[in-house]
Amino acid sequence: MYCNKDNVNQLTALLVAHGIRHAVVCPGSRNGAIVHNLNACPGITCHAVTDERSAAFYALGLAQATQAPVVVCVTSGTALLNTAPAVAEATYQHHGIVVISADRPSAWIGQLDGQTMPQLGALGTFVARCVNLPEPHDAPTRWECNRLVNEALITAWKQERPSVHINVPISEPLFEFTTPELPAERAITCTESHTASCSAMASDYAQARKPMIVIGQLDGHCNGLQDSIARIARQAVVLSEPLSPTGQSSHCDEVLHAVGPDEAYMPDFVLYAGGTIVSKRLKKFLRLASGAAMWELGESVHDTFMHLKGVVDCDLATALDWLHNTRQASLQAGKNAYVTRWHHALDVARDHAATFEPQYSQLRAVQLLERELDMQQGWHCHYANSTAVRLAGIYARHYVWCNRGINGIDGSTSTAAGYAAATPHRVMLVTGDLSFFYDQNALWNQDLRGNLRIMLLNNGMGGIFNQLKGLDKSPARDTMIAGSHHTSAQGLCQACRVSYLAARNEQELETGLQELTAATSDRPIVLEVFTRPEADAEEYKRYYSTLHIESGR
Repeated sequence: MYCNKDNVNQLTALLVAHGIRHAVVCPGSRNGAIVHNLNACPGITCHAVTDERSAAFYALGLAQATQAPVVVCVTSGTALLNTAPAVAEATYQHHGIVVISADRPSAWIGQLDGQTMPQLGALGTFVARCVNLPEPHDAPTRWECNRLVNEALITAWKQERPSVHINVPISEPLFEFTTPELPAERAITCTESHTASCSAMASDYAQARKPMIVIGQLDGHCNGLQDSIARIARQAVVLSEPLSPTGQSSHCDEVLHAVGPDEAYMPDFVLYAGGTIVSKRLKKFLRLASGAAMWELGESVHDTFMHLKGVVDCDLATALDWLHNTRQASLQAGKNAYVTRWHHALDVARDHAATFEPQYSQLRAVQLLERELDMQQGWHCHYANSTAVRLAGIYARHYVWCNRGINGIDGSTSTAAGYAAATPHRVMLVTGDLSFFYDQNALWNQDLRGNLRIMLLNNGMGGIFNQLKGLDKSPARDTMIAGSHHTSAQGLCQACRVSYLAARNEQELETGLQELTAATSDRPIVLEVFTRPEADAEEYKRYYSTLHIESGR
């Protein structure tokens, strides 16, 4: 039996019709009818998570793994606000989630009734569509309800996969489950067709003497790009990070640290594809290339490098093949001194990363972990933001999942947990201490399995703040800005039935990594690596300072 709320039943039927297969549900009374329906519906799998913020990031992980929008259902009031960080992250990652919030009838908003606030629009610009369903009482309001749900779910399936918000006012009584089956609802479909108009971009590329392709964060499930990237790399400089489909770093950050704003490395053509890039140096460098013809692939304008000439709505493989064929037929084809210069510099940086042996530090921990993962197959790797993902840029030789849409430290563990719940593969998360403890409710989750492993880098503070020039002059740096602390994950792991390992020196690190990656367990395993922030900063600085590339080569 389903509930007796018409708007909830219409919503449930249309969720199934639009291909929604997973829902993360949170406790509450006002959303009880919605949760009941989702659980009763055979086409939807429910995941129960108590903390709404963690639940929304958990939904993001499910969306990443399943390549489809995922519902997170919350009760009324501030429960909705707790989903905002994950909603923003999901939208910028193009793995949007469908937030369904229960609500009081509008007459009671602002009347001191329990758990009431203006919920419509509460998620602001982080959702591409926000609809408020009526409580149908006749044919016109049933039509309106149907249309609004269709509009929201069509938006959720758009190419850029934004998040959407469906607000559902529900009057009392709340808990009558007397409807034998869901209604037959009209499901509106929307087909988008795009034709690439690449001629102007291709003309600029054919004439370029110093062409560059920059690939930002793209979905880890992208296929068919490797051949296209390999072909274009013979004609142009291709810069990427482990968050791109190349699955490895080109080490451009190290090169730019070594050569600075050298005109010999400056491009005259740039094609930017994908989402965000981690390297601040690369963004700063390309913002100096005012004379370059800069193009972007996608549906929206992102003037990341401040000199955008045009946007081409085309997939990356098609665009790269188009450009490759154009240049092959031009007089510019053949060996290019600019490309050769960059290839040499990138090779030097790559060799430096492979041969540099850091002392015991977070740098060393990630290096040894990635060596272990290189010898194994089947790992899907998540890295938290800040220092962790930058260390991935040095050592990871595989695709890295990271909440880089907004770059926040919140929700990385919950996202990895949601991903692990939807895949049979082993999932490794590398996270810093502030990110981990901020999201500790991710381990308070009944669905966790042994395929989730976590390496926690704990140096007692936000270590990246040691690398910010000038901040050391502030007496507030450690305690008030960098979040200095003396917290360990051991007690949390014990409370959440998570296996716990610790390392305080290199020998313990090597032993812990073997168990973290090879042990059989039906629950997650956490390896907490304790380091000193001063040693972490020194080894990171030494890694960059010992790389030398001949300027202008």
